[in-house]
Amino acid sequence: MKILVAVKRVVDYAVKIRVKPDKSGVETNNVKMSMNPFCEIALEEALRIKESGHASEVIAVSIGPPQCVETLRTGLAMGADRAIHITTDVGATLYPLSVAKLLKALVEIEKPRLLILGKQAIDDDCNQTGQMVAGLLKWPQGTFTSKVILDKEKQVATVEREVDGGLETLCLDLPAVITTDLRLNQPRYATLPNIMKAKSKVIKKVTPQELNVVIKSDLELLQVTEPPKRKAGVILSSVDELIDRLKNEAHVL
Repeated sequence: MKILVAVKRVVDYAVKIRVKPDKSGVETNNVKMSMNPFCEIALEEALRIKESGHASEVIAVSIGPPQCVETLRTGLAMGADRAIHITTDVGATLYPLSVAKLLKALVEIEKPRLLILGKQAIDDDCNQTGQMVAGLLKWPQGTFTSKVILDKEKQVATVEREVDGGLETLCLDLPAVITTDLRLNQPRYATLPNIMKAKSKVIKKVTPQELNVVIKSDLELLQVTEPPKRKAGVILSSVDELIDRLKNEAHVL
């Protein structure tokens, strides 16, 4: 069985985000970039499935500018067998529907039995791509999964997902789409020998034109602004003063 894992290059989670002076987006020049943490979890789960004998190959795919190759080499160093880079122009904005269409086209070529994605990316927090690609492929989907069990003989995947009322268990016929939650696993660190080996591995490049997908914007970005700064707290002298302020200033009573 072949597993395809989508990985995204994002601003590192430890970096303090800065908005551009013209408010057209987030500053990314000279900023540390890394693999989206949810994508790391997705790749780790695919590697564990392969190590358990339920998969024969793990393929990492990333969509974006040339710098995405660094993210794919991280995936190869973690243990992915192959990597595919769907190239786009520098500065091109990719929205979830365009990414879903590109992944659908690639799935039709590679024919994996399982497509695993992080449930969301920490840069836009859209939480849409997995659901959209499942809809386009007409595959069953298990989102926000915190546990995955594969039955190779029956060709089904049993997943647990967290919902408001507790845990929900789903049984998915393969092929299927799975999106991963933080509690699914703890991603491994790439070892130095594997990092060195990954530098020499060939990464296949594919263009949207070769996949017969037209990238177009479904949304118009008007402005990016920082959240308002939190006001300083006030020390009150009595409960009566607190109640008075809640009633007359905050209007919550």
